[in-house]
Amino acid sequence: QGIFQVGGQAGGSLGPVLAALIIVPWGQQSLAWFAVFALLAMMLLTWIGSKQRQIRAEFVAMRASGKHGKPAVILAPRTVALGVVVLTFLMFTKNTYQESFRSFYTFYLIERFGLSIPSAQMMLFIFLAAAAAGVLIGGIVGDRIGRYRIIWISVLGPLPLTLLLPYANLFWTGVLTVMINLVMASAFASILIYAMDLLPKRIGLIGGLFYGLNFGFGGIAAALLGIMADSYGVEAVFQICAFLPLAGLMTWFLPRMDDAATR
Repeated sequence: QGIFQVGGQAGGSLGPVLAALIIVPWGQQSLAWFAVFALLAMMLLTWIGSKQRQIRAEFVAMRASGKHGKPAVILAPRTVALGVVVLTFLMFTKNTYQESFRSFYTFYLIERFGLSIPSAQMMLFIFLAAAAAGVLIGGIVGDRIGRYRIIWISVLGPLPLTLLLPYANLFWTGVLTVMINLVMASAFASILIYAMDLLPKRIGLIGGLFYGLNFGFGGIAAALLGIMADSYGVEAVFQICAFLPLAGLMTWFLPRMDDAATR
């Protein structure tokens, strides 16, 4: 899951770079050229879709041979529901904090430090690129120390850094933003796999919740943060969002999959 996320996170991080290097000097008309890449991506996805039957047949054969890993742990429906709700809430708060950067970090840098638009966009690229490294590192570390521990570290761990960020100078703002996203992004793969372990026969449902619904909620959060920015200023948005990692305390209520597996 961490390897899979690298592509999406790395691709998303290129947006600010392309905006700074192409759209700013050449105008919005230059966006039309990006449609070529979208068309190529559609063709590639069509080819991948044609391989789905083969991929599924290989997966079914591997599952029948017993090489797919440990058997799924059967938990009580109430425990599963609580776990999914907690994981969804943790993902929502994480996405809300990251949306504050995607939507307002550029304006924050321009307003607070007087950076030019290209320079601010490059800073945003560095922040988003850290997510690509974070999801991969989080997946690797989660396999070694357990998903429960990595969720604790990655969701609650950035709190001291987020509290310091609104009061840092330009240099430390860059350092802190990279560290925050590096740690925070490491939770994504573990949260998703944790949810799949809770509902091993509902992979489609989990994908819809964490890729569709949660990112949609992130967009709504961005709109609410925009209202806050209009009313109180961009800096106030980061001062308030600094407390979002406190939501990591909800990790305490997650069912311990390792403990359940031993019973």
